[in-house]
Amino acid sequence: MKYLALIYAAPGAGPDYGTPEFGPYMDGYRKATETYQRDGVMLAGEALQDTSTATTVRVRNGKTETMDGPFAETKEQLGGFYMFECANLDEAIKYAAMIPSAEHGSVEVRPIMEIE
Repeated sequence: MKYLALIYAAPGAGPDYGTPEFGPYMDGYRKATETYQRDGVMLAGEALQDTSTATTVRVRNGKTETMDGPFAETKEQLGGFYMFECANLDEAIKYAAMIPSAEHGSVEVRPIMEIE
C-alpha cells in the first residue's frame, strides 16, 4: 500500500540555514532517505519552497480565482513529503518517525487512495 508522509513545521522551529545545527539536521534527512531507498520503500520525496511562493487556486461559478500564499491559516506549514510503499500503516509510521522534522513539527501519514 502507498502512504504519503506530509512534513509540517512552524517557521523557525528547526535549525536555520547556515547555523552549525543545520548540517546535522540535513544529515538526518540524508540518512532517512538512504534508509528508505535501501529498504525499497521510497517512491518519491521532495522539499517544498516557502509558503510565500505558494498560489492557491479556487474555481467558483466556473471562474478561476488565484491568491498568493497558502489558503489555510495555520502555524505549521507543509514543508515537504515522502511517498512510501509499505506493507501496512505500522511500517509507514516506522519510516515517518525517521524524518527529522518529527522532532520539532509533525508528520502526517495518510494512505493513498487507489482509484481504478
